[in-house]
Amino acid sequence: MSIEKEKSPASSLALLPFLVFVLFYVGLSLRAGDFYKVPMPIAFIVASASALFLDWKRSISEKVDTYAAGMGDPNIMIMCLIFILAGAFATIAKGMGAVDAAVTVARALIPSHLMLAGFFLISCFLSLAIGTSCGTIAALTPIAIGLVESMQINPGVLIAAVVGGAMFGDNLSVISDTTIAATRTQGVAMRDKLVQNGKIAIPPAIATLVLYAMAGKSGADMESVSVTWRHILLVSPYILILALAFAGMNVMLLLFSGTLLAAVIGNMLHAFDFWTGLKYVGDGTVGMSETLIVAILAGGLLGTIRKNGGIFWVMEKIEGGIRGARGCEFGILMLVSAVNFVTANNTVAIVMAGPIARELSQRFGCVPTRVASILDTGSCIVQGLIPYGAQVLIAVGLAKSAGIAVSPLNLVCHMYYQWFLLLAVVGSIVIGARRKG
Repeated sequence: MSIEKEKSPASSLALLPFLVFVLFYVGLSLRAGDFYKVPMPIAFIVASASALFLDWKRSISEKVDTYAAGMGDPNIMIMCLIFILAGAFATIAKGMGAVDAAVTVARALIPSHLMLAGFFLISCFLSLAIGTSCGTIAALTPIAIGLVESMQINPGVLIAAVVGGAMFGDNLSVISDTTIAATRTQGVAMRDKLVQNGKIAIPPAIATLVLYAMAGKSGADMESVSVTWRHILLVSPYILILALAFAGMNVMLLLFSGTLLAAVIGNMLHAFDFWTGLKYVGDGTVGMSETLIVAILAGGLLGTIRKNGGIFWVMEKIEGGIRGARGCEFGILMLVSAVNFVTANNTVAIVMAGPIARELSQRFGCVPTRVASILDTGSCIVQGLIPYGAQVLIAVGLAKSAGIAVSPLNLVCHMYYQWFLLLAVVGSIVIGARRKG
């Protein structure tokens, strides 16, 4: 919806549902001491209920219609379809053994005397392939913890290398929720966003790799592994979707192609039978249910806030400090970072901030691919740095279960990639911000 078609005047009161969301979600999470104690969909339902009490001039039926229209926004629905296909692909690929094979291939390519850099690079590769930072951290952290003593290194440094690499893939993977959300909310092609995003994310990754290589040359040897044709075959679905993405194929078609290839190879290698393969696909789609529900509820809530003039009010306040495309990009970076800080969920942050970012970018003539990249990068920076984020909590929890105490703050202090990435995105805005065409 363009801002010209919006009839409601700007109103700060329209943002009350968002305040309700923050108070309910953050307040209860702080009381429980766990930011994942409160289900995100419940927080959105409570906030959505409060939205229906606003605008007394309209009937409840009219307000429900507005909410439903926001839920059914084409961008939200397309995004949900992509989430479903991404879940199906990720689950059947894991079921065929592609995740383990990807770890083996990466380990075989890393010199054993560069342990610290090796774990960062393996984490980058794995998260780029499977599209989930949490899954990457869960798979690699136990391996890293097992080598802490022999390496005689601060466990926070080694585990931070794993988490940092995982956030690299979360930012760039074609099947990552954040990449999908960023491209859909800004209406840009996946390939164009990846090319733009790579210009920002790859230099910090190289700098981090060099830093780890210099610090990790005295590390102990990892157990040697060999790569066979089976390993190569197992990782081929990941290679396929990466190649098709950069070739410009529609993201839904490439995810479907990857899922089909994984099913064929899995059956051919007897990793599963036909019925088990169907179950993997089904489990993958169902496994995305919470993400789908959150995206749909967020769409309805934003539709209501927009109708009541909340989006206008936010834009007016942000515009007050914006001077041209550069100021707009900085405003978008601060917006998505702030939303991510209070929600502790980078996908939700992009879904909520994305529509506002698109309106602002259109008004100030920003390049859409840059805006999508800034949204994704900004959310991934904050998500990797907040001590109560899922990624940090998973890593700390796995370390604790293995008898190694690592505080979230210690981990965050050693997240070198995140700090380099922050410098890179700020530098990109300072140097590269420009009006489109």
